[in-house]
Amino acid sequence: MAIITEVRHPADWRGDELVHDDGWRLPLTDVHRMELLAAVDALDAAGVPPGDVSAEVFPLPTLGPALRRLSAEVADGRGFALVTGLPVAGLTERRTELLALGVAGHVGRTVPQGPDRVPVLHVRDEGADPARPTTRSYQHRQGLGFHADPTDVVALLCVRPARSGGLSTIVSAVAVHNEIVRTRPDLAEVLYRPWWFDRRTGDGPESFHQRPVYARDEAGGLVAHYGPDYIRSAQRGPQVPPLRPDQVAAMAALDRLTGDPRFTLGMDLRPGDMQFLNNRVVLHSRTAYEDHADPALRRDLLRVWLETGRAGRIAA
Repeated sequence: MAIITEVRHPADWRGDELVHDDGWRLPLTDVHRMELLAAVDALDAAGVPPGDVSAEVFPLPTLGPALRRLSAEVADGRGFALVTGLPVAGLTERRTELLALGVAGHVGRTVPQGPDRVPVLHVRDEGADPARPTTRSYQHRQGLGFHADPTDVVALLCVRPARSGGLSTIVSAVAVHNEIVRTRPDLAEVLYRPWWFDRRTGDGPESFHQRPVYARDEAGGLVAHYGPDYIRSAQRGPQVPPLRPDQVAAMAALDRLTGDPRFTLGMDLRPGDMQFLNNRVVLHSRTAYEDHADPALRRDLLRVWLETGRAGRIAA
C-alpha cells in the first residue's frame, strides 16, 4: 500500500475554530419565506407528487442563487451549511415535505431512500428496537455513533425538536483523518483496507458488504465511509470474520477523535433549520432524546438524500 499522507481540503476544520464563525449559516429573510410559501402553494394546488419536485418546478428567484452558492460550499468547501428560518409553522405534512424537497432541489438531485424508495423520509421515533438487525437509525430515539450516509449530501429539515436531547453533532472526517495520519500512521493504513458493513436489509448475504473507511477518489480527494453501529452490526453475518485487534484499535481512535470537543461542532436544530452535510468529508451523529407525550409535539425531521454531480469515482 502507498504511504498515506495528510489531505489538503477546505473541509479540514475543527469545531472549536468555527463556534464563532457564522459563515456556514444562511438566515432567510421575509422575502425568502414568502417566495418559499408561494412555491409550496403552487405545487400543492397542482397536486404535484413529492417525487416530482425539483428546482425546475420550485422557482426561487432570490433564494435560488444563494442555495446554489451553498451547494458549492457543501460540495467543494467546508462540507456543511445550515439554512435557518424556513417557514414550517402551520404547514401540513405534505406541504412540509414539498418545502424540504423544493429547497433541497436547488442544492442537488434527490435520491430515493429507505425500503420504499421515497424522496423524503421522516426521522422520528417509531418505537423500533435499535438492537434488531433490520432497525434503521431514523426509527428510534437512541444515540447514534458518528457516521456518513451513502449519498453525496444529506439534508435534514427540523419540523419539531424533541422535548430534550437529540442534539446533532458534526465532525470533519478530513481533520480526523489527518490527525490519525500524524499520530497513528499504522492505524491510518488499517482504515484504508476493506471493512465489513451491514446494510440491515435482512439476514441474507446481500445485507453485508465491504469497503474501506477511508479512500481516495480519482482526483485524490478524500472519501469517508464510517459508521460504528453498522460495522458492529455486521458481526452477525455468518461470512463476516471477527474484528481484528488492529481494527478495534482503529475504531477506538476514530471514536475518541469524533468525540473530542475540539473537533466537533454541535447544532441544536430548531424548527425551520435545514442542515446540509457532505457525506464524503463530514460525519454526523445524534444524542439520545426524550419525546413529548403528545404525538403532535414529537420530534420530526425530514431527511432528503442528494447527489450533486461533483463526486468523483473512487480509485481502484
